[in-house]
Amino acid sequence: MVADRQDDGVVARAGISGAAVGDDAVAQIAPLQSASLAVLSGLSLPVQVRIGRATLTVGELLRMGAGTIVTLEQRVDEPVEVLIGEQVVAQGDLVAVGDEMGVRITRIVGGTKGEQ
Repeated sequence: MVADRQDDGVVARAGISGAAVGDDAVAQIAPLQSASLAVLSGLSLPVQVRIGRATLTVGELLRMGAGTIVTLEQRVDEPVEVLIGEQVVAQGDLVAVGDEMGVRITRIVGGTKGEQ
């Protein structure tokens, strides 16, 4: 924490370095972090699943119509990517969930929990 104080045009800065933070300060911060996470855990984020990529010429795009099959660079048995925004957060396998599609998460990417 840094505080600024100004007396007669003189600015003094006081702070606490990471090395000076004791167990009491950490104990006070932990509930704040938990409360912040509790607030954030209720937020909804749009999630996208990327099943593959393809590169097409403009001519191929112009000839595209109903029934056209676009071959993707990924193999059928490769995992799909789960994204939040443009950030890949997980990988998984496509599964059927009743009449809908789903993703069985097989790996968390870059998270604090490591690979799952």
